[in-house]
Amino acid sequence: MKDDVLEITDSMKDDVCRLIARGRIDANSADVLQFKLEEVLKTSCKSIILNMLQVEYLSSIGIRVLLKIYKQAAENEGSFKIEEPSQIVKNVLGMVALKEMLIT
Repeated sequence: MKDDVLEITDSMKDDVCRLIARGRIDANSADVLQFKLEEVLKTSCKSIILNMLQVEYLSSIGIRVLLKIYKQAAENEGSFKIEEPSQIVKNVLGMVALKEMLIT
């Protein structure tokens, strides 16, 4: 995998959609994540769970995408949570006081 590539896989079961992100979430890839998550919001999924165990880097623009999706999901009476964050993701979300809000 190239350093600037973000891979996202998904699976849907009932009204829960699980996604797995792998790679870096930065200025070069945040739009890929946002597009994918917004596409999921348009489906019947009421609960979106993003696994970030394999995320190596999370920039401020990536944080912005996560917050935007969190708010959009809530507006649609759904939910958005992160599961199994990598240590880097935990640290970054902890520094900006979003760990409790976003991580399951």
